[in-house]
Amino acid sequence: MNRFSFSLVALGALALLLSPAPASADEGMWTLDNFPAEAVEATYGVSIDADWLQTVQSGTVRLDGGCTGSLASPDGLVLTNNHCTWGCIRNLSDEQHNLSDTGFYAATREEERQCPGARISILQQTEEITEKVAVATEGKDEAAANEARKAELSKLEAACEESSGLKCESVSLYHGCQHWLYKYKRYDDVRLVFAPELAIAAFGGDPDNFNFPRWCLDFSFMRIYEDGKPASTPEHLTWRPEGPEAGEPVFVSGHPGSTQRLLTVAELDSLRDYQLPQQLLYYSELRGRLEQWGETGDEAARIVQQRILGYENAIKVWRNRLFSLQDDAEMAAKSAAEEELKAAVAADPELAAAYGDAWEESARATAAYRAIIDRYRFVEVGYGFRGDLLGWAQTLVRAAEERGKPNEERLREFRETALPGVEQGLTAEIPVSADYEKLQLAFGFDKMREWLGPDDPIVKQVLGNESPEGLAARLVEGTKLADATVRKALWEGGAEAIAASDDPMIALAQSIDGEARAIRERYENEVEAPLDQASEKIAKARFAVLGTGVYPDATFTLRVTYGSVKGWMERGEMVEPFTTVKRVYERATGEEPFALPASWIEKKDQIDPDTRFNYVATTDIIGGNSGSPVVDAEGRLVGLAFDGNIHSIAGAYWFDLDVNRTVNVHPAILVEALRDIYGADTVLEELGLGE
Repeated sequence: MNRFSFSLVALGALALLLSPAPASADEGMWTLDNFPAEAVEATYGVSIDADWLQTVQSGTVRLDGGCTGSLASPDGLVLTNNHCTWGCIRNLSDEQHNLSDTGFYAATREEERQCPGARISILQQTEEITEKVAVATEGKDEAAANEARKAELSKLEAACEESSGLKCESVSLYHGCQHWLYKYKRYDDVRLVFAPELAIAAFGGDPDNFNFPRWCLDFSFMRIYEDGKPASTPEHLTWRPEGPEAGEPVFVSGHPGSTQRLLTVAELDSLRDYQLPQQLLYYSELRGRLEQWGETGDEAARIVQQRILGYENAIKVWRNRLFSLQDDAEMAAKSAAEEELKAAVAADPELAAAYGDAWEESARATAAYRAIIDRYRFVEVGYGFRGDLLGWAQTLVRAAEERGKPNEERLREFRETALPGVEQGLTAEIPVSADYEKLQLAFGFDKMREWLGPDDPIVKQVLGNESPEGLAARLVEGTKLADATVRKALWEGGAEAIAASDDPMIALAQSIDGEARAIRERYENEVEAPLDQASEKIAKARFAVLGTGVYPDATFTLRVTYGSVKGWMERGEMVEPFTTVKRVYERATGEEPFALPASWIEKKDQIDPDTRFNYVATTDIIGGNSGSPVVDAEGRLVGLAFDGNIHSIAGAYWFDLDVNRTVNVHPAILVEALRDIYGADTVLEELGLGE
C-alpha cells in the first residue's frame, strides 16, 4: 500500500476503517498466492481463479538480464521486447553486420543464433521459509543477524536444489517480513529468432520515451533450447490477435524489478538528496562521453547505439523520480501516513515495545549511508572500475577466494547455487572492443579521482603517476581477458591460477579487492543490517495495523497486476488509449529518431493504416515488466508491455490511478508486421496465426 488514508484516535478504532483492498483500484503488483480476486471481480465483474493464475505463471518467463517474456508456442518460442534483446543483438553483430539496423529473421531452426550468456527461467513452485530464517537470526544483534540470515538462505537454497532438481532462489518480501524459496526451471541455451529494425522498435527514441501516443514495434522472438533441441513448452499462452477494447479489463504478468513504496520518509529523503542526484550527474556525463566517442566512426557508433538509448532511458527515469520526490504534496502525504502508522504502534504497548524504535533505526542507517555512499559506490559497486574486462578480472579474483570457503560463509553472489550463472557469464563468447573498454575504464578512474579526491589512498594506489587515460590504455593493451578461453582457464584454475597470473587486469583487481571488501563490510554492518532489521519491524507493524491485504514492493519476482484499457486527461485534453499505423507515417521525418526503416517505407501500401499499434492501460508496472504479456480475463495474450507514460515513473513511490499508465504493443500490429512487412511466415505458423 503506497499511502494510508485513515485517521485514528486509538488503535481499537482502526478496525472499522481498514480494508484488505489496496489504496486505489488497479494498484498493486501482487504475488500469485495473494492475488486480490475478490477486488477484481468487484471492480470489473470477471472471475480470476487458480487455473487462470496457473496459466499465466506457466506462460510467463524471466530473462536474467532484467526483463520478462512469455511462451508463445509448444516449442520454446518466447515473445519479449526488442530492447530486452539488445545485448544479444549487439553481441551477434560486427562491423559488417549490424543487426540493430537490419533486423533479424531465422526462417529455419538452423538459422537461429545463440545469444552469448543469455538465460531464461520459468517459475515452477514457491515455498515459504520465514520461520526457518527467523530461527536462524533469533536473539542476534543487527550485524550477526544479517550474517546468519545470509548463511541460512545459502544453506536453504542449496538444499532446495538438491531435493527438487530445480534452480532455487531466496526471495525477501515485505522488506524481510517474509522469506520464500522460488524454484525455477532454467534454460542456458537461448537463441534469437526474430527482431525488427531498431528504427521501428524504438521509433521516436528518447523524445518519445515514457510518452504517449507512441508507435514502437518493441518486440522480438527468442527460443529456449534444452539438450540442443527446442524446449517442450506445452503450457504456452495463446494469442487473441484482435486485442482488447477500450474499457476491457486486462492483466500484466511479469517480474517488476524494484519499487520503494514501503520505504520510510528518511529513506526517501536520502534518495532525493543524495543517491538520485549523484546517479544523474555520473550517468549524464557518461552518456556525453559515449555520444562524443560514437561520432568518431561507424564502428564506434554501432557499439554505443543501443547503450546510449539505455542510458537515456535510465537518466529520464532518475530525473523524473527526483521530480516526484520533490513533490511537496506527495511527500507530505507520505509523512502523514508514516506518522499515523507510528501513532498506531505507539498506542498499543505490545506493538510499541516490539516495533516502536524502528523508524529511529531506519534514520540512523540512512544517515550512516550518507557518510560512505561515495566510497561504497566508486570502490565496491563499480562506479570507479568500469568495463567488461575489469569486471571479469574482479569476478575471477573474488571468486577464487570465495570458492575456497564453505558455502554458507561465502559472499552471496558466490554461493553454490549462483556459481553456474557466474561461470556462464564469465566464459561466454562476448565480443570486446578495446577502444570502448579504454573509454569505460578511463571514465571510471577519472570520476573516482574527482569524487574521492586525488589524495584518497585508493585513488593514489590505482593511478599512481598515470593519467586515467594512460592507465586504461596500458591495462587494455596488456590484458588477455578478452579471450574467453583465458577466462575459462583462470576460472577452472582457481586461486592457484589467479596467484600465478601476470595479467595486469588481474593484478589491478587483486590490489583493490581488500579495500572494496572493507567498504562493503562497513556498508553491510552500518547500513544494510540495521536497515533490514528496521524494515522488517515496520513491515510487521504494518501487518499488525493493516492486516495482510497489502502487496509487497517489487523484487524481480513473478507478480500479476490488473486494470483496464483506458486513456487519461492531460492538460485538460483526453489522451485516447489507442494509436494506429497511419500516424506513424505522418510522424516520420526521415531523420533519427523519427526515421522509418526501408522495409516500412517500401511496404507502406501493404499495411492497413487503421491497424492498432500501441495502447495504454491502468495496470501497475515498473522496470522489469518490460516484455511482460498483457492477458485478458481468459488468459489469452492481448498485448506486450514495453513502457509506461511519464506519470508511471513516480510509480516507484506511489500509484496514481488517474494518470499512471502502462504502454503496450497491440497484437494486431505484431501479426500484420510479421505477415506484410517481414514475411515471417514460419513465426506466424508457429503462433497458429498463419493463413
